[in-house]
Parts: sequence; structure tokens; C-alpha cells
Amino acid sequence: MARIVMKFGGTSMAGTERIRRVANIVRRQQIAPDGTRHQIAVVVSAMAGETDRLVNFCREANPMYDPAEYDVVVASGEQVTSGLLALTLQGMGCPARSWLGWQLPIRTIEAHAKARVDAIDADALTASLERGEIAVIPGFQGVSADGRVTTLGRGGSDTSAVAVAAALKAERCDIYTDVDGVYTTDPRIVARARKLRAVTYEEMLELASVGAKVLQTRSVGLAMRERVRVQVLSSFIDDDAAPADTLPGTMIISEAEMEQMVEEGLMERQLVTGIAHDKNEAKVILTRVPDRPGSVANIFAPLAAASINVDMIIQNVGRDKGETDVTFTVPQTDLLRAQALLEDRREIIGYNRIITDSHIAKISVVGVGMKSHAGVAATMFQALAERGINIQAITTSEIKVSVMIDEDETELAVRVLHTAYGLDAPDEVG
Repeated sequence: MARIVMKFGGTSMAGTERIRRVANIVRRQQIAPDGTRHQIAVVVSAMAGETDRLVNFCREANPMYDPAEYDVVVASGEQVTSGLLALTLQGMGCPARSWLGWQLPIRTIEAHAKARVDAIDADALTASLERGEIAVIPGFQGVSADGRVTTLGRGGSDTSAVAVAAALKAERCDIYTDVDGVYTTDPRIVARARKLRAVTYEEMLELASVGAKVLQTRSVGLAMRERVRVQVLSSFIDDDAAPADTLPGTMIISEAEMEQMVEEGLMERQLVTGIAHDKNEAKVILTRVPDRPGSVANIFAPLAAASINVDMIIQNVGRDKGETDVTFTVPQTDLLRAQALLEDRREIIGYNRIITDSHIAKISVVGVGMKSHAGVAATMFQALAERGINIQAITTSEIKVSVMIDEDETELAVRVLHTAYGLDAPDEVG
């Protein structure tokens, strides 16, 4: 008998027919082909589009809304789907009940609308699972120290699922989405992209942070910290499909487990795991910044105080007059705020002009194999140069190289790099 947490997103829960499909998947997972009954906890998101609808209600009611009351409203979307799934499972003859965030409880800390999971009291939930009940838990929500409902921010249901899996010491956490796994790149751009059997936590964290939309970054970080094995699967499968145990998607695992799989011949070790792209960044250039201690701090301190994340940073070689140009990127949604903050501090910073460009893209190559192999960056630069793609900025980590390019060249760059690193799937022999 295994203890498994299953998570279904908004598209999977969008309407009663899809909820019935999800219930069928859960029922098949509970009873293994050999008759063994697994212990199952299910975490659900609100129906697709429902959270946006509830957020708009809050804004219409009061543009300066109280975050605590905002959480009460937006948390209701997951409450509805958890109750509906429990009802559907009961109608199929499966013992099931819903557990709201305050009933477990899922204790959270920090601010409303962006709370973090602190601890989960899993005793009652564990006892329920041991009685053979299927637990249905609304994602995205918890309870604060003063007993108020809290929400975890966008993408919080993935984090809820991983946190529940950690509290239950589950064998794994299955994240069901509208894709059937993690691919070497976006299959909509590269038709020969391959589904990966396994990815390390570190690789998935980097892929999620640089544009891959499969998993939310916070959930991957939590899985890595708690060593929760995560599997990415598609919920859009036939009613007679095999359970997840025999029809795997992509496993997110530790580097040690990955090495064991390689040694056992279950998969090959790739130098580069995947190529990700992100068109949601904007470039900012400040010209003729005084080249002296404290100048860079004067630029980035107010951005940090305003919670504006800065990614790529380039400080050019100093000019003869003790000046330099500073280039960096921010999320497109924060560009206007960043520009306004920097213009207000122009005299303090001492720059001459501010130049912005929102028509850029970040292309990243990710792979744990980079730790022990040289030449990954050189291959990237050479492949892009041969196709006439200009690199505007570069940033690296131990297992990632990212470059900034013109947005119009995004798809070409992804295809070129996917081929350059040997990630293309082999031609099918028909």
C-alpha cells in the first residue's frame, strides 16, 4: 500500500464533466491492478477562470480592499471544487470527504494573499486515510495564527499539494496538468521535443524560474527542501487508461536518485536537460552612471524595496570620465513602476538617460551535466552566432546559461539550440 497525493489544476476541474473525469482517475488510482488499496489525498484548484472572476468582484466592491477579506472571497473557488469532487466520488461508491484548510489545519505565516505554509497538522487526515477515505483538500489556502483564512498567491495549489505530501510522508505527489510531462522544450515550438522521464529538483527549479510553465517555482523549491518526489502527468486521458503507477509522466527527483537511474540503465544522462524561453521581461539601460562605490546600490535598492525582481545585470566598462552604463532586466509587468522609481531618483543616481525595451526574450539552457562538463556556453554562443542571432546580455548559474535576445528571434533560437545540444527526438521509422 502506498500513500499518494494527487493534485488537479483549474482546467482539469472546469465543470462537472471534467470533475467526473478526475473522479474516475482518482478511483482507479486508489485500487491498484493487483487489488491493493492505496491511501489517496487529492488537492484541487478552483475551476479555470474562477479565481480571476472572484478577484474582479473584490476590486468592484472596494478598490482598496482589505487583504484578509480578499482571501475569504478568493479562497471560495477551491472550496467549491473540493466539495463537488467529494460528492462525485461518493456518487461512485468511494468513501470521500473534503477537508478545508482550517480543518486540518494548514497553518500559514506572512501576509494575506501571499502567505507561506508553515506547518500542517496531519493527524486527523492520516487517520481518515487509514480508514480508507479519500481526502479532498482545496489548494491555495490555509489559516493564519489568528484564525483567519489565508491564500498562498497564484500557483499556490501546487505548493499546497507538495506541502500535504511532505506532511503525510507520501510516496510521491502527482501533479495532473494539461500536459503529459516535462519536455526538452516547448513542443509547440519544436515538434521533435522529447518528454523527459526524470528531471532533478535543481533542473526543474531553474526551468520553472526561466519560463517553463509546467510547475510553479515555489512548489519545486518546497519539494526539493522536503525531498518530495513529484510526478507531472496529464489529466486529459482516456477513461480506460492505466493508473499513474504504470503510465508515468515525468518524475522530479533528487540528483542521487537520478544517478541511480542512470547506473541502472533506466535512462541516459544528458549534458543539457532542456531549453526554456521567457518573453515576459523588459530591458532597462541607465547611461553615464557615475563609476564610484554606491552607485549600483542607489539603482537597485529602491527596486528591491518595491519588490521588483531584477534578473540580468551588466555593468559596462567604465568611460574615460568616470562613468559607466548599467543594463538590467525586470518583469514586463513591473517596467513602468521601475521606470518611475528610477526617474524619481535620477539626481541621486546621477545617470544621464534611461532607455527601455520590452521587445526582448530570455533563452536558457539548463542541465545538471554542466557541473562536470565545459563548453556548454561556448556551444550556445556559437550556435546562435551561426544563425545571426545577437546576444544582448548573459547570465549564468552552476547548471544554467541564459542570454537576452530580440523577441522576434525567440522561436528560431529555441530550435537552433535544441538541435545544437542533440535534444531532437529521432526520426520515426515507418
